Amino acid sequence: MSWAAEPVRVQVPATSANLGPGFDALGLALSLHDEVEARILPAGVSIEITGEGADLAGAGEEHLVLRAMRETFALTGGQPAGLGLRCLNRIPHGRGLGSSAAAIVAGILAAQALAGPEKALPGAELLALASRIEGHPDNVAACLGGGLTIAWLTPDGPRMIGLEPLPSVTPVICVAPDPVRTDLVRGLLPDQVRHRDAAANAGRSALLIAALTQPGSGREVLLEATRDWLHQDYRAEAMPETAALVGRLRAAGIPAVVSGAGPSVLALLSGPDKPDYRYHLDSLGSIVRETGIAWHVSSLDVERQGARVLLPEPLSG
Repeated sequence: MSWAAEPVRVQVPATSANLGPGFDALGLALSLHDEVEARILPAGVSIEITGEGADLAGAGEEHLVLRAMRETFALTGGQPAGLGLRCLNRIPHGRGLGSSAAAIVAGILAAQALAGPEKALPGAELLALASRIEGHPDNVAACLGGGLTIAWLTPDGPRMIGLEPLPSVTPVICVAPDPVRTDLVRGLLPDQVRHRDAAANAGRSALLIAALTQPGSGREVLLEATRDWLHQDYRAEAMPETAALVGRLRAAGIPAVVSGAGPSVLALLSGPDKPDYRYHLDSLGSIVRETGIAWHVSSLDVERQGARVLLPEPLSG
C-alpha cells in the first residue's frame, strides 16, 4: 500500500455537548482548536506534544490520536511501518470541552489523509468509527460537522444532522481549574428518571433548537430552553462549584449550562451587536470573580466548518 510522502495536518475544534437538556444528543463546535501533524516513518512511533497533555508524549500506541489512526488504517487496508505525530493541543483536558473527541477525529482524518483520498471512509462510517472509539456520538458529531449538531443512535449505527446557529449566538466558556473524570460523573446518573422530567427535557430540547436557530427568540427564551432535569442535578455532588456557578449565572438571567460532563460551564450570550451583550458579559465576569475560584473565561465563536485537513505547512506552535 502506498502512503502520502509528505506530512499531513489536521485541525479539530473543541465542542460542548448536551447544552443543558440535549443530553447525549446536542453538540456545539467552538473556535478553540487542536492541530495534529502526522507523517509516515520507516519504523517505530514518535510523538511530540505542545500544550495540554504534554505528559502523554510517551504513551506510544496508547495515545488516543494514534489509537484512532490505527483503527482507521485497519479499515482502509493496511498499517504503515512507522508513524510520527506532532500535536499542538489548546483544548483543555478533562474539562467537558471534547478533548477526547477532538483527538479521535484528528486521528481518523490524519490516517485517511495519509492513506489517500481513494481510501476515505463514507460519512456514516466515519461517524460510526469515531463514535465507537469515543463511546457516544454527540461530541464527535459536532467536531466533524461544526456548528450545531443533533446526533442519535439507530440499529444501523449513529446518525447526525447539522444546523446553522444564529450569528448572534456567542459561546462563553468558564473553564474549571481542575479536571473531572467523565466516567465518574456519568456513573452518578440514575438508571431511571421520572416521566415528567423526561417530558420536560424533551420539550426544552425542542425549544433550544428553535432558540439557537430562529431569529427573534431572545435571551429569555434561551434561558428557558437551557433548563435541564436529566443530568446536571445528579452530577452536582461531584462538582459543587460548577453547579453553584451555573445556578448563580442563571439567577442573573444568563443562559448557562454544564459543558458536556463538566466541570466547565458554558454560557450562551447574544452577540456583540446586541445592546445587552456587554452588560451580561460584565455580569458574568463579576459573578465568576465573586466565586473566588480561578475559572478561565473565554468568549469564543461557533466553529461552523468543523474538523478539516489543512495545507501541509508547519504547525503554528
